[in-house]
Amino acid sequence: GSTKNRTPNLDRMAEEGMKLTSFYAAPVCSASRAQLMTGCYAQRVSVPGVFFPAGKNGLNPAEHTVADYLKEAGYDTTCIGKWHLGDQRQFLPTNNGFDHYFGIPYSNDMGRRSADGRKVHPLVRDEEVELIADEQQRRVTREYTEEAVKFIGEHAAKDAAPFFLYLPHTAMHVPLFPHQDFVGKSHNGTYGDWVEEVDWSVGQILDVLRRLELDRKTLVLFTSDNGPWASRGKDGGVAGPLRGSKGCTLEGGVREPSIAWWPGTVPAGSVCGAIAGTTDVLPTFVSLAGARLRKDVKIDGVDLNQLLHGKRDTSHREAWYYYN
Repeated sequence: GSTKNRTPNLDRMAEEGMKLTSFYAAPVCSASRAQLMTGCYAQRVSVPGVFFPAGKNGLNPAEHTVADYLKEAGYDTTCIGKWHLGDQRQFLPTNNGFDHYFGIPYSNDMGRRSADGRKVHPLVRDEEVELIADEQQRRVTREYTEEAVKFIGEHAAKDAAPFFLYLPHTAMHVPLFPHQDFVGKSHNGTYGDWVEEVDWSVGQILDVLRRLELDRKTLVLFTSDNGPWASRGKDGGVAGPLRGSKGCTLEGGVREPSIAWWPGTVPAGSVCGAIAGTTDVLPTFVSLAGARLRKDVKIDGVDLNQLLHGKRDTSHREAWYYYN
């Protein structure tokens, strides 16, 4: 519905799938990602806010992530992009259920100064690190996308294992670094340029699924981690008609534009206003994989299968809890 940002691939994804108009995350990066990974409110898994580089804390490796469940169910698992659940070895994706990881492990404004005074960021492949300068961030959206397309391509054979791809883009976090091919191409400044590159990335993912005839066997969920960073002005994005922004639990801080796409299963052109959110990803994916949740772990999320199949249009929950 944006009048400033052109997103033809996301628009097509919505036309072919379901818009989830009351899909909630948390007000900041790490908390949202913890909820998505564990199916729990962030406070329950001791992630109260944002993790910073070289810190002693991160997502407890003892937590059972959605990747852990799916790996146990025979899935190949990979994480590509911004992790932000701890950057020390024990907290990395490869120690939390993922076979492989490629990306910048935290927000792209958290780089450190190198000996020559440059601001640098770790681009991690599994546990090997390449340091890149600020301007080299223009590579990352394209490299993430290429890595994702390659991973999907490896699963085209009939006897290939099922796969779980978690692709949390570094975009649209400030500072903004769209690839040179997209600079100046939008009608909404640098922010719009990077939006269009992320939309291009979505198109690449959906196209390879169609080309390899994996689309009818693959659920794709597009969402975000928190609302716009209002204090950054034009670079921070807008929440449209919603009040509030990143850092608060008003609608503008936690209600995320979300789309579910699965041709032949998710009804095309549908809209669902039932309350759902990142905590529901784990129980929904585990259910789809034919696995079962552990009985010794309290899960706050619910299985959204009936919603996604168009068999229900009301929420499974009577209340949604926020923690300050």
